[in-house]
Amino acid sequence: MEDLRSSETWRIFRIQAELVDGFETLHDLGPAVTIFGSARLGPESPYYAAAREVGERLAEAGLAVITGGGPGIMEGANRGAEAGKAKSVGLNIALPHEQVANTYQDLSLTFRYFFVRKLMFVKYAIGFVIFPGGFGTLDELFESLTLVQTGKIRRFPIVLYGSAYWQGLFAWLHETLLAHGCIGTDDLALLQVVDEPEEVVRILTAHHETTRALIDGDRRRR
Repeated sequence: MEDLRSSETWRIFRIQAELVDGFETLHDLGPAVTIFGSARLGPESPYYAAAREVGERLAEAGLAVITGGGPGIMEGANRGAEAGKAKSVGLNIALPHEQVANTYQDLSLTFRYFFVRKLMFVKYAIGFVIFPGGFGTLDELFESLTLVQTGKIRRFPIVLYGSAYWQGLFAWLHETLLAHGCIGTDDLALLQVVDEPEEVVRILTAHHETTRALIDGDRRRR
């Protein structure tokens, strides 16, 4: 029993160390966009190419790009961002399979705990871009929706890339959740679906400019 208590206690310090490392590494990152998507969609996928273009365009616009640091869509976004003017960030996770860090990261962190990593995804982002993906991608999508819906974080763009991929989900949200009254039309308005990289960048840069103007106005009034 004592060994178990000791193990649990030391886990707190490991969590604390990951938090401190994340905060210190990303403190001066500046405005960033977090991009999610499948590790299994490689360079042969049009979604990889789109993620690469989005990453590069965002970086050229001065927005850092944060991904989960792995292959597939994450690699595409980091690869594009590394070619731009802003930072390319990978928040890697230690997993028994699939997660191998891509080589296109200016800043790289590796986490043991999913929840610490998730905090970093949100804390430094002015918006999320969700490319096609599996359970992990859906997890990040619905967590971000929940945080914005409940007011736990400031409202920011949640952009889904690829209408053909997401149309089934949207149909279910409308025909089941909305029809049963489990969500409202204002909740659905939290999502935007696009099919062009330039539209992703337009949405996020416009939000950044609006947010920056509001913050500057608040500072002048103080």
